[in-house]
Amino acid sequence: MSAELVNLAANTIQIKGNLGAVAYGLAAIGPGVGIGLVFGHSIEAMARQPEAMPVIRTNMFLGFALCEVLALLGLVVPFIFSA
Repeated sequence: MSAELVNLAANTIQIKGNLGAVAYGLAAIGPGVGIGLVFGHSIEAMARQPEAMPVIRTNMFLGFALCEVLALLGLVVPFIFSA
């Protein structure tokens, strides 16, 4: 009986680990799309108004940093909730 419980516990731990990986994979989709939009629209804005390039570049890197923070949160949150 105790061997069955040990096997069940090992399977449960494996499932939780897989769910954490799936959760991070899903959490990385949003920031990936966001980063693509940030860079795409900033390049379009620079092409339309080259004289505003310094301001656009600053806002582009700010938007990139905020999107990247969301990806890092998606990496950390499964570890927090698994403990």
